[in-house]
Amino acid sequence: MKEYAKDFYKSDAWKRARKIVIARSNGLCERCLAAGLHKPGYIVHHKTYITPGNINDPNITLNTDNLEYVCEDCHNKEHKSKGPGRYRFDSNGNLLPPIDTALPPVGCKDPTAKEPREIPTKNAEGRAHIEGGKNYGRK
Repeated sequence: MKEYAKDFYKSDAWKRARKIVIARSNGLCERCLAAGLHKPGYIVHHKTYITPGNINDPNITLNTDNLEYVCEDCHNKEHKSKGPGRYRFDSNGNLLPPIDTALPPVGCKDPTAKEPREIPTKNAEGRAHIEGGKNYGRK
């Protein structure tokens, strides 16, 4: 649970809204029921996700039209299907930049990257020379 939402989820208003949603679905997952399956629900889910910016908006947090009772599988599918473009927040509710999947995580080596090479330079005589390299008796 996000730090900024802890007080909300302990509130009496949330507990009342949660009970209404569970009763409305007869304790069954609303998504599975729509597909003809009878599976017990697990969590009351906000269709429009709660953020630090809308945590105090009852039209988002307590509106039963924005709430659905879902099983654990449906809830996990919902949250795992959103990909890295979704907004992320730190433990204080501050917005974090999206994860760039085109780049490897910091500290991880890109397996497709090639090792850098030393670029030969020309010495005074016009010969290729690598700094610090041995010339093996050649002038």
